[in-house]
Amino acid sequence: MSLNIKPIQNMPSHYWLKKYYYLRTGFSLMWVAAAFTVGQHSFGLAAILLVIYPAWDALANYIDSTKSGGFGKNRMQTINIIVSIITTLAVILTITKSMNAVIAVFGGWAILSGLLQLGAAIQRWKNNNAQWSMALSGAQSALAGTFFIFQAQMPVPPSIINIAGYAAFGAFYFLVSAVSLTAIIRKNKPVSFS
Repeated sequence: MSLNIKPIQNMPSHYWLKKYYYLRTGFSLMWVAAAFTVGQHSFGLAAILLVIYPAWDALANYIDSTKSGGFGKNRMQTINIIVSIITTLAVILTITKSMNAVIAVFGGWAILSGLLQLGAAIQRWKNNNAQWSMALSGAQSALAGTFFIFQAQMPVPPSIINIAGYAAFGAFYFLVSAVSLTAIIRKNKPVSFS
């Protein structure tokens, strides 16, 4: 005889989001490590890292949208793809001008992408658990973006380290969501008794 405990609603989306959040955590941690090591000692490598960061966000949102029901169902991620592509191009155009201009671009991006992430978390909250940290991450990103724009006006030029701190907080929030979903999936895994 087999007794199955009913799993949580939308278990397949929980599995995808868990993998996605771990992937985002891993990339962010590697990016932060590169920024703190080679990025602060080489302008060329810092420039590459600063272009890669929003480009990766566009790709990650693209993958998430396709795995989570398509672009029509995931409008926040779809808009975020466009915003991140525009940001990538803006970083390429401003990187040779000044770090102040780059940090201003990152500030605008952090505000927009943070609000879109907040919107996506609220939209997913009904069917998926562990969205509180994504909502908090989105709100904090918007606040950080405002601070970046303020920093861009300062006479002392910012560096890649300013962005690395922001990315580290993002990694933390993705990790919290991934671990939370891992715990939820384990707790709700069907148990059978023979």
